Amino acid sequence: MLDNLTTRLAKVVKTMRGEARLTESNTAEMLREVRMALLEADVALPAVREFIAKVKEKALGEEVISSLTPGQALVGVVQRELGALMGADLGAEASQLSFAQQPPAIILMAGLQGVGKTTTVGKLAKYLKEQKKKKVLTVSADVYRPAAIAQLQSVTGQVGADFFPSSAQDKPVDIALAALDWAKKHHHDVLIIDTAGRLGIDEEMMKEIAAVHGAVKPIETLFVVDAMLGQDAINTAKAFNDALPLTGVVLTKLDGDSRGGAALSVRHITGKPIKFAGVSEKLDGLEAFDPQRMANRILGMGDILALVEEAQKNVDAKAAAELAAKVKSGGKFDMNDFKAQLAQMKKMGGMSGLLDKLPAQFQQAAAGANMDQAEKQVRRMVGIIDSMTPQERAKPELIKAARKRRIAAGAGVQVQEVNRMLTQFEQMQTMMKKLSGGGMMKMMRSMKGMMPGMR
Repeated sequence: MLDNLTTRLAKVVKTMRGEARLTESNTAEMLREVRMALLEADVALPAVREFIAKVKEKALGEEVISSLTPGQALVGVVQRELGALMGADLGAEASQLSFAQQPPAIILMAGLQGVGKTTTVGKLAKYLKEQKKKKVLTVSADVYRPAAIAQLQSVTGQVGADFFPSSAQDKPVDIALAALDWAKKHHHDVLIIDTAGRLGIDEEMMKEIAAVHGAVKPIETLFVVDAMLGQDAINTAKAFNDALPLTGVVLTKLDGDSRGGAALSVRHITGKPIKFAGVSEKLDGLEAFDPQRMANRILGMGDILALVEEAQKNVDAKAAAELAAKVKSGGKFDMNDFKAQLAQMKKMGGMSGLLDKLPAQFQQAAAGANMDQAEKQVRRMVGIIDSMTPQERAKPELIKAARKRRIAAGAGVQVQEVNRMLTQFEQMQTMMKKLSGGGMMKMMRSMKGMMPGMR
C-alpha cells in the first residue's frame, strides 16, 4: 500500500545524498514530495496539513548524527510521525480489544454495505478463537440484505465459531438481545454482532444502530471501512463517529490498493485507534494493526516482524528442525525436502506475500518479476515433483533423458521445464550445503536467481 509514497521518499533520499545537513530549503523540497504523495494516496487534506507541519517542526530541530545522511535523518522523522498519525502515540494498549466486562464481551460491528463487514466478523471470530482462545458467538442483525444472515452463518461455520440464527422478520434490537441471552446461558466469552450496512449514510440506519448499541451496551464498537474508499472514507468515518461511541477502526482491503489513504486519514478524523487490518480475502487474512510497523512498510523498511510471526504461525517447526539436523549431519537435500520447502512458502502467503514484508532493497532486486507468473511456476514445479517416482525424489541424480521425458508427460509440461526445475533444485541443494557449513553470507548471495521470476 502507498507504493507511490515509498517511491517518492526513496527518490528524495537519493537527491539529498550530497547535502551536509538538514536546512529549511532542502527539508521544504522533501516535504513538497511527501505532501504530493499523500494527496495522491487520497489522504484527507486536514491530516496531510497536520502531518507536514509536525514533520517540519521535528526535522528542523533534528540533530543529524555522523552515521546518518540528512535524507536518512528526515526519513527517520517521517517514519515516527507516520506511526503517530496512525495511532502509535495512543500506546500499544489502545489497539488491543478490551474484554474487561462480565462475559460475554460484546463487539458491535458498524459500517457501510460492501466494505467487507460480514467477512470481517468471520475473520475476527477466527482470530479470537485461535489467537485469544475465546469461545465466540456471532449473530447477524442485518434484516435488509437477504443473503447477509446466510453469509455470516457460512463464514462462522468455516472458522469453527458458534452462530445464533436470526430472520429478516425480526427487529435488530430483539435479535441482539436474544443472542446476548443465548451467549450468557451457553457461556460464550465473546458475542460479535454484525449490523446492517447501507449504500450511503442515512438517518434511519444511524438510529437503528444506535438503538442496538443502547440495548446491548457493547464494550467494543468497531467501525469497518474499506481502505480503497479514499476521501469518502473520511465522510463515513465522521458520520459514524458522531452517531456512535466508537472504540476502534478495522481497515479492510488494505492489500487491494496502492493508495490506501484511509489508513492515514481515519485515525486522524475519528481519534480512535485502528485495531485490525484486512490483508487478504482469506479468513485468516486479518492482522492486529501496529502503527509503527505499518509506517516501516510504507517507507520501504519492510515488516520483518510480520514475516517472523507468519513463519511461527505456518511453518512446521518439527519438520524444519529435522531438515536442519539432516543437512548438518551430511544428509542429502532431496526432492521431498524441496517440495516441503515450496509448501511452507505457500503457507506463508506465497512469493508475493513474502516479498511485500521485505525491505525495499529486496523488493527492488525483484523489480520487474511477474509474481503471478512466479506463483504459477511454483505450482508447476510441485506438479513435476509429483510425477516422479519415490526413488527419483530420493535420488534426483537418477533423472536422465528418458526419465525426464516421462516426468514431463506426467506433469503435462515440456522437458525444458523439467530441466529448469532440476537446475533450481540444484541451486537450493548447493545453498543448503553452504548453510550447513555456516556460510550465511554465501547462502544469501546464492539465493539470487534461485526461485522462478527472481532473476
